[in-house]
Amino acid sequence: MIQKSLCDEIHHHIKVPHFKTQLLKWVGNKQKLSNEIISSFPIAFNRYFEPFLGSGAVLATLSPQNALASDAFPPLIDIFLTLKNDPELLKEWYRVRWDSAHGENKKEGYEKIKASFNEAPNGADFLFLCRSCYGGVIRFRKADGYMSTPCGAHEPISPESFNRRVDLWNSRVINTEFKSCGYQESMREAKAGDLVYCDPPYKHSQTILYGGQGFKLEELLKEIETCKARGVFVALSIDGTKKSGRINCGLPIPNGLFEEEVFINVGKSMLRRFQMEGKTLENENVSDRLLLTYKLPSQRMTPT
Repeated sequence: MIQKSLCDEIHHHIKVPHFKTQLLKWVGNKQKLSNEIISSFPIAFNRYFEPFLGSGAVLATLSPQNALASDAFPPLIDIFLTLKNDPELLKEWYRVRWDSAHGENKKEGYEKIKASFNEAPNGADFLFLCRSCYGGVIRFRKADGYMSTPCGAHEPISPESFNRRVDLWNSRVINTEFKSCGYQESMREAKAGDLVYCDPPYKHSQTILYGGQGFKLEELLKEIETCKARGVFVALSIDGTKKSGRINCGLPIPNGLFEEEVFINVGKSMLRRFQMEGKTLENENVSDRLLLTYKLPSQRMTPT
């Protein structure tokens, strides 16, 4: 059965609409790129899997009728489960923390919420922290997992604005099952004809982020290989080139694993700005690679 979504009838090459509204503020967010990524998906597939959920940008843009989205970070899945099952509670989580951490009380309130999260990691605190921390860069200390990102200079969006985002996103994820687990567990549920989209921590740029320290690309590539062998379609977003293409991020990609390679220009990297302490980034354009275990049709879905 062909997967249907908000970009319905994709097997007829209908253009993929943009969906620009972010729920979470998140470094590496694929919101602006999601329709271009989806344009490289197979023209027909069954269940959709996203085992590195992160901000959920591609999931929300696709809005599949049958999907499993997972992540190894429980507070993140707590947010998405609440988004789907109790959106009014999610709005309340945000409003309570916004009331205590905006305007003149922003930094002091932020630090209290961060301390609460570090004492007992939870979705309610994490929701506000990712919307209000510097650049959406959720940075954890490798030694003890302490969330160390300072308060951002921006004013967090109002509860009213956040509520509208919740309503939009709730309708887009209503047919998705959310699961707190490692990527291996969810990918092993994929069957022939299913599609898995992987957006893992990037080896050359995201080791400071949650889940990045212990991630091993070689292990993911082995899992992708077994998926391909049983007829699962896999699309992998991964490091491309940096510094206007002058540095190629060499990665241990096995010969023959991927059938297609697509480059996507992501522009200036917010994470690089964070690492460079706000220095200018004229020479820091970044290109992602989208690696596909399948051949693209002669006519791809065209992004709007």
